[in-house]
Amino acid sequence: MHEYTSTARVWGMSCPGFPEEVSRARRWTRDILSGSPLAEDAELIVSELSANAILHTATGREAGSFHLAVAVSPQVIALSVTDDGGTGTAPKVEHEDQEAEHGRGLGMVSAIAHRVVVHDCDGAHTVTAELFTTARSGGHPC
Repeated sequence: MHEYTSTARVWGMSCPGFPEEVSRARRWTRDILSGSPLAEDAELIVSELSANAILHTATGREAGSFHLAVAVSPQVIALSVTDDGGTGTAPKVEHEDQEAEHGRGLGMVSAIAHRVVVHDCDGAHTVTAELFTTARSGGHPC
């Protein structure tokens, strides 16, 4: 393989921080992953991460936005949502009561994804959820 050739493909989309953009992000992800057995899991992850950005960060304020990236390789599908920041702390997995109305989204994402990574850069946050396309030794790492 040529040193500048990669089998990974990456798509990106920026969305205004309006709640109706969550469904657009889901449809966009579904279109990219059409035919993949992981498409439904990816849609759910994108929905949760996008909604969290809108609800819990400056993304949901006037002129706010979020960026969605989908990277697909033979080994992994990586779904990343970057918010506009505006919170004092980075997103984290909460183990809330099953009856709680809020606070379970990132926990659900971490239960579906094989790995979840949160990056903080200049106050903004990028949450990346990875779905492995093939089973890896050692079981499910989450």
